[in-house]
Amino acid sequence: MEYEGLKQDPKAYVKKLAEFVGYPFSQLEQEKGIIDDIIKLCSFENLKKMKVNNSGDAYGIFENKALFRKGEVGDWTNYLTPSMTKMFDQNFHEKFKGTGFNSKYYQPSF
Repeated sequence: MEYEGLKQDPKAYVKKLAEFVGYPFSQLEQEKGIIDDIIKLCSFENLKKMKVNNSGDAYGIFENKALFRKGEVGDWTNYLTPSMTKMFDQNFHEKFKGTGFNSKYYQPSF
């Protein structure tokens, strides 16, 4: 599951996640709009507004609100330098080598 894919096709990703945790949606549930309700409830905009995500901190290390920036695909380019991106790419390839994980959004920069 990757953020870019989730933003592009949220229904497909919610269905995949439900199957993964052992709760595939029935046709009736799909017709009742349960998947749409889940997408709305778990939307970036809704989660960002929740009090728990706007106050407090994570183990005294950083504020919870730091976990929510814009929720836009590609916004990471505003925070990572080219050298940080290269290091991430190298680590990504090393850690996921041989797993079969592939992403149409992942473009190595080296």
